Amino acid sequence: QVQLVESGGGLVQAGGSLRLSCAASGSAFSSYAMGWYRQAPGKQRELVAAISSGGSTNYADSVKGRFTISRDNAKNTVYLQMNLQMNNLKPEDTAVYYCNAAQRSPGYTRHYWGQGTQVTVSS
Repeated sequence: QVQLVESGGGLVQAGGSLRLSCAASGSAFSSYAMGWYRQAPGKQRELVAAISSGGSTNYADSVKGRFTISRDNAKNTVYLQMNLQMNNLKPEDTAVYYCNAAQRSPGYTRHYWGQGTQVTVSS
């Protein structure tokens, strides 16, 4: 069982930045693919950014160039740096952000989720 604990959410003004952190338990963190998802009010949960065990990244089109995902395997932590420029905000930036860990085995992938952290962007 992997426990994920997010932190760093809160209220941020347009033009500001925020860094979310997700700390994972256990000793196998470096083998997991990690991701950040978000769920805005009335919408489905969507993938924001992901990083493989090897460090490859991919992003939703809506956050490319604005958000950066990274990981520190020595600290069992994945980060999401959010740069919220006023001219590039999306309504869905205000959402609950969830950390996800994907533990892959042959023919099977097990997912773990954090409890979520609220991000509210004030314009």
